[in-house]
Amino acid sequence: MNSKISYKQGDLTIEVVDAIVNAANTSLRGGGGVDGAIHRKGGEDILRDCYKIIARQGGCKVGEAVITTAGRLPAKHIIHTVGPTWSGGYNNEKELLKSAYLNSLKLAVAHELKTVAFPNISTGIYKFPKRKAADIAIKTVSDFVESDEGASLESVIFVCFDEENLQIYKDAFKASSNTQQRLF
Repeated sequence: MNSKISYKQGDLTIEVVDAIVNAANTSLRGGGGVDGAIHRKGGEDILRDCYKIIARQGGCKVGEAVITTAGRLPAKHIIHTVGPTWSGGYNNEKELLKSAYLNSLKLAVAHELKTVAFPNISTGIYKFPKRKAADIAIKTVSDFVESDEGASLESVIFVCFDEENLQIYKDAFKASSNTQQRLF
């Protein structure tokens, strides 16, 4: 089955997919933005799983990803990844953001997941320029799902919380020669 990449405006926490991706912080203890919403709506089972990961490896480094239960959310799992904080592009931010997406996808495949929904990683309080982040996300996901390693993924959705990010993804998809535009 061919992989499909799409974007839409919505609330990541209500997506019915195998995994939603959480734009987490390195402590894995919840925070603001999408991370806070996931922890609040998903309940304490998520934090309990995060504490097990913290005890085992001390959290999650920037660019890496870990997986937990989704608690009370309709998704089956949460893939927590930590994106970089933008520092003008001088601290390997682009590669770290690419790694956050790539490691999330690799974790999904390793757990035999078929459907994954991503937020706009690092574009909130981490201040990564939104269009640069969208271009990196689309290219990384497109390259992965077109590879042998990513062939088992059936659907990857970028869930944009607001109209601004939706328009950015719409424009980025149009500009991308690797991705077929689909809007749900």
